[in-house]
Amino acid sequence: MSEEREIMTWDMFGQATRDLSQMVADDGYEPDMILSIARGGLLPGGAMGYALSIKNVYTMNVEFYTGIDERLDVPRILPPAPDFVDLSDGKILIVDDVADTGNTLKSVEEFCDGKVGEVRTAVLYEKSHSIVKCDYIWKRTDQWINFPWSDKPPVAAPHGFVPEA
Repeated sequence: MSEEREIMTWDMFGQATRDLSQMVADDGYEPDMILSIARGGLLPGGAMGYALSIKNVYTMNVEFYTGIDERLDVPRILPPAPDFVDLSDGKILIVDDVADTGNTLKSVEEFCDGKVGEVRTAVLYEKSHSIVKCDYIWKRTDQWINFPWSDKPPVAAPHGFVPEA
């Protein structure tokens, strides 16, 4: 993997989410719900909820990445999963930070399949090798991305971490 990084600042994040929201609005798509993929999609999903005047912003926890360019074999949907009651004709916008391999987005699309009327996807970044081609993309890159919310080490140890004696 290249050492070069795509760097996103907080100011760029603000512009990116406004630009993505404008793309959705200009396209005439009026989602009933935003489904943010945690953790990377939480901030973009919330910001787009405000920009698009959508109060129904939900979260779906999917575990896939375990480190920089390290991932599980397949994405795992973690509980609690959203319950799409009365959304058989509803429109959902799935939001995430990046479509890297696309496997996470694909698993969420498959989860939604048959439960809602229409699903579209929006990401800040899409990589050329993603198996999902998103509907709304702010920027394309094949570099690793440093996001402003995850470019510094944690201030606390991971849950369950026991340091060596």
